[in-house]
Amino acid sequence: MNLQSIYGVPSQAGFGSAVFEDHIKPGTDLESMARHYYQHFVGKLWEKYGESAWMSTWKQVYVRPNGLQPDIVAELRAIADPLAVQYVPILLLTDSDDMSRAQEALAAVFNYPQITDLRLYAIGDGAAMSGLLLAGSRKTGETTILVSLLD
Repeated sequence: MNLQSIYGVPSQAGFGSAVFEDHIKPGTDLESMARHYYQHFVGKLWEKYGESAWMSTWKQVYVRPNGLQPDIVAELRAIADPLAVQYVPILLLTDSDDMSRAQEALAAVFNYPQITDLRLYAIGDGAAMSGLLLAGSRKTGETTILVSLLD
């Protein structure tokens, strides 16, 4: 199951969702990579509204604890943070015909046993746009970042 076929290919659309894949040096700070791809996804809107607007809601809302048996769907459903809880159903595509495909694709990528760092961030411009960014990195440096931003 290909995550990009469900959530979209890398883009600078600044709306909807996109999946970015990168190979980073093991030990690289995942948050800085997540911020880089967030800015890339927002594209020209980042400059138009400014970094302060786009980072106003940036907040880490989940980190997978060491030793936890990976189950990304259950982990996302357990999110209670008020900035993120309303967007989890969108990320899981619970209101679409593709829900099971989406959840299988999320599990295929983010339940992988070699994921050593998994984080979820609330994102948005502090006004109309809000969403989530899910980032996971493997021991090998393979990194997947899923950005979902809606109004």
